Amino acid sequence: MEHTKLASTRWLESQNALTKGVAVLFGSLLLTAGSYITVPMVPVPMTMQTFAVMVIGALFGWRLGGLTVACWLLQGALGLPVFAPGAAGGIARFFGPTGGYLLSFPLAAMMTGWLVSRGWDGSRFIKGFAAMLAGNLFVLAFGGLWLAALIGLEKGMALGVTPFIAGAVTKSVLGAAVLLAVSARRFDRR
Repeated sequence: MEHTKLASTRWLESQNALTKGVAVLFGSLLLTAGSYITVPMVPVPMTMQTFAVMVIGALFGWRLGGLTVACWLLQGALGLPVFAPGAAGGIARFFGPTGGYLLSFPLAAMMTGWLVSRGWDGSRFIKGFAAMLAGNLFVLAFGGLWLAALIGLEKGMALGVTPFIAGAVTKSVLGAAVLLAVSARRFDRR
């Protein structure tokens, strides 16, 4: 079965390495901006990072989306201030309470991009929402299990999953709206 891709993904995949590099840089900046839109909570802050992760995966495609998020994580591991403000920088960040969420981001971007390439592309709002929600729930599950390993299952779920479910749904609605808008606009006027 032939699956259609978003016009933005088709366009980006056909570009040279320089253009793709600029896309990775833009995606890193978008993720960093999402990191700084935060609601302070302990031990895991609520941010717009997951919104950015899913949109990047959906619009860039699963390969370049995953690579973009991985490059952003590398920037953070090197100590650049790309993560939520006030948090420890460098590699130590990956071993603390938010480590599981961070490590799940490239996989979530890839999952969302893959689902979008399989027709969950936002041409129908519900399908776009489902693709975004699947990525968000993957992040919550992986991050919640990581946190539970550090502080116990009950406490990990209470502090690292339950308070974020409404936000995951809201960000999925916003992401689906972005996909719907991109699907409505045709980059390749056939």
